[in-house]
Amino acid sequence: MIKCITFDLDDTLWAVDPVISQANRTLYSWLSENAEAFVKCHQLSDFESLKQQALQRYPEIGHSVTQIRLRQLEIGLEQAGYSKEEAEAITLQAFEVFIAARNEVEFFEHARSMLEALHSEGYRIGALSNGNADVNRVGLGDIFDFAFNADGVGTEKPHPLMFEKMLEKTGLQPDQVIHIGDNPVHDIEGANNLGIWTIWVNLNDKAWNAGERASRDVTCLSDIPQAVQEIAEQAGRRATL
Repeated sequence: MIKCITFDLDDTLWAVDPVISQANRTLYSWLSENAEAFVKCHQLSDFESLKQQALQRYPEIGHSVTQIRLRQLEIGLEQAGYSKEEAEAITLQAFEVFIAARNEVEFFEHARSMLEALHSEGYRIGALSNGNADVNRVGLGDIFDFAFNADGVGTEKPHPLMFEKMLEKTGLQPDQVIHIGDNPVHDIEGANNLGIWTIWVNLNDKAWNAGERASRDVTCLSDIPQAVQEIAEQAGRRATL
């Protein structure tokens, strides 16, 4: 019996690239007013180069977009002439500006109504994300029962740890859970490997280019409740064999 449905967030419930682009512009504008030396030293487009420098210097943080952002800012500020202490202090303020903008998302069509429909049917709803969006800050805290991300867990999907943490949290078996996401590897392969049911969100009608297929595919979020029902019926038949 299906009891829980987990969702990826970025590019599953909203498009992430426009959000990050706007958050970067908001951050850069704040830095121009509060850390003038940074903008004299770096262009907006330099955030990507600073990210790569952070990853080269701190490869152990590769799973955490939050830690990458913090180290990226510190490196850029130190290059602009700020002391280590100044860079750390400004970084903490700047990150709060960034993360607020990063959580200003525009949901895909049918996203909220679909989640509400599943929640009303009694399913536990969870988030499993490699990003650092917050279900409460984006306006979905009334629907989601729990959330895990790569920063908190210590690894990113498709590593099994996040899925295992979810199973431990819910006290469920893999075949009682459906995971829904857009990434064939991070979401579908990662969940499939543990025996969790899967739904691939393919809003752009892409060709499948990974390994084992998802249990179901959808090309519109409004199709998810029907796909969930089909899986639930299949799971019920399997349980009675």
